[in-house]
Amino acid sequence: MDQELELKQSLISEFELVAPATISREELRSALAVKLNDLIQNDFHQLVFILYRIDVNESKLRRLLQDSPGEDAGRILADLIMERQSQKILTRAQYKQANDTDAEEKW
Repeated sequence: MDQELELKQSLISEFELVAPATISREELRSALAVKLNDLIQNDFHQLVFILYRIDVNESKLRRLLQDSPGEDAGRILADLIMERQSQKILTRAQYKQANDTDAEEKW
C-alpha cells in the first residue's frame, strides 16, 4: 500500500474524521487540527491517551508549544502526529522488507 494512503487511512480511522479518500495532505492536516483542538477543549484526558498511544515525543511537543506561543496548538499537534505516524509506517515497511529478504535467504 502507498505510504501516503496508509497515513491518511490511519489518521482518518484513529481520529474518526469524516473525509473523502482523495483528501489532500493539507486538508487532512486541517481536519486533524480541528479534531485536536476539540479534544484540547472538551476531552483533554482522551487527547493525552492518544498522544501516549501514538508515541508523540513529549519533550519535542513541549518545546514546540513553548517556542510558538501564538500558533494553533491543534496544528502543532497535527504536524507531530502526522510525522510520527509516517515514521511508524516507514519502519514497518522497512522491517517487512528485511523479513521478506531473510525468509528467502533461509531457504
